[in-house]
Amino acid sequence: MVTYDKLNYFPSNEHIHHTFTNFKDNQVISCVDYFPKSKYGQCHSYSCPYTLTDYENITNNFPGGLLNTVQEIDLFDERPFEHEFFIKICQSFPFLKELTIINSEQQKSNNENQIYSIINYTHLTKLHLLHVHDDYAEQFLLDTKTYLHNYIQLSIHYDQLQRVTQNFTRNTTRYNSSKVKQLYLYDLEQLPEQYKHYFPYLK
Repeated sequence: MVTYDKLNYFPSNEHIHHTFTNFKDNQVISCVDYFPKSKYGQCHSYSCPYTLTDYENITNNFPGGLLNTVQEIDLFDERPFEHEFFIKICQSFPFLKELTIINSEQQKSNNENQIYSIINYTHLTKLHLLHVHDDYAEQFLLDTKTYLHNYIQLSIHYDQLQRVTQNFTRNTTRYNSSKVKQLYLYDLEQLPEQYKHYFPYLK
């Protein structure tokens, strides 16, 4: 990563890719991002097949592809992550176990009346929602968008969880909430009594 102040020009994906012309046997993937609000840029470059078990700072520019070895990722962007982006993430990381999201931008296509393709997370066991818009809590708790196969560990701000579940009464977030086995709440004041019924398998 580099700050804007240290950049004399802003190289593109094509510029970065041309620096790997000597790599004959392995395909090289490069992904360049610039964040105007934070005033810094980053570049991911890796050869295929990707062999690491983690992948950090994934943005909307993520090119996709199948990365079977990755089990832990974190997502960050100053642009919203739409439902289609999460479909790509699920397809690219089929053995994903731990997911962290940092994004405060509201989704543009979040419509409760819209019909979405339900995303199946077959291996996910840890979900960290840090500094996110409520839309991303809904993205994973609404059963009209996401199906959680496993019991998970969820980290989230308490007031956000309360809003998204409509004070632990919302039916469309009830199923995925029932898959929460461990719950880490930030800014916790006092849990209402009804939360115990909403998270029946919570330890």
